[in-house]
Amino acid sequence: MGLFKKIGNALKKTREAIARRIDSLLSHGEIDDDFYDELTDILISCDIGVRTSMDIVEELRLRARKNKIRNAEDVKKELKEILKEEFASLSQIDLQYPAIITIIGVNGVGKTTTIGKMAKYFKNQKKEVTLVAGDTFRAAASSQLNEWAERTKTRIIKHAEGADAAAVVFDGISSAKAKGTDVLLVDTAGRLHTKTNLMEELKKIDKVINREYPEAHKYNFIVLDATTGQNALNQINAFSEFVKIDGIILTKLDGTAKGGVVVAIEKEYHLPVVFVGVGEGADDLELFDYNDFIENLF
Repeated sequence: MGLFKKIGNALKKTREAIARRIDSLLSHGEIDDDFYDELTDILISCDIGVRTSMDIVEELRLRARKNKIRNAEDVKKELKEILKEEFASLSQIDLQYPAIITIIGVNGVGKTTTIGKMAKYFKNQKKEVTLVAGDTFRAAASSQLNEWAERTKTRIIKHAEGADAAAVVFDGISSAKAKGTDVLLVDTAGRLHTKTNLMEELKKIDKVINREYPEAHKYNFIVLDATTGQNALNQINAFSEFVKIDGIILTKLDGTAKGGVVVAIEKEYHLPVVFVGVGEGADDLELFDYNDFIENLF
């Protein structure tokens, strides 16, 4: 299945929530103040966010007045252009190798599964990949990651449950340097209820990476569950207090009608969405393309 079709399928629920209501709105009324109020409500309902929705609609109002827009197709076209301009101003990540990608996020968002899918993605790109089982606190994390390592035929570095996560990362770096690994994917714990210990652990991992492999290109990607909507923004706030976040991986995009949270993330944090989960299969993780996203949103 082509990428455009995969994104289209993943955004089906969100598109139905937005496009049908906008089409209905445009077919039954004039483009007046009530129309803009209702459009704002539609965007907010899809988790684009209150402030972002208001800004987008105000810009649309100004352009519609300036360009004398009066028909439905022109309104949708202008709305797409506004969103594309928002994303176009955002720097996209051009991954450089060798890369160490540390995956952070709370438990339950799909970090370990995402790492497995990322391993498959990079191996499809002919890259040498090593997994590091840095979540040594959740009992099933290491065994789950090991299953993905076997499934994708990827090397994995792991220690016993309860081991020092930074020590596992140290061994992972040693292995990566010895084997000429292109991509080192580091799993981490996600226990926000013990936030101080968790964040200190992340800082310790960061320190080991900088000290042991300074020549590598280092990225911290936070995994967010698209079905949690605006709560995903709270998770960005919590982690960014302690570590630099370079990009977003959005999972379960196919399971929500609130995919508009992608727009809210971009607008509020100016962080690029790097990958999106578009299904349950090992190959259902794709590099994010904002043009495809916006075209499929409507």
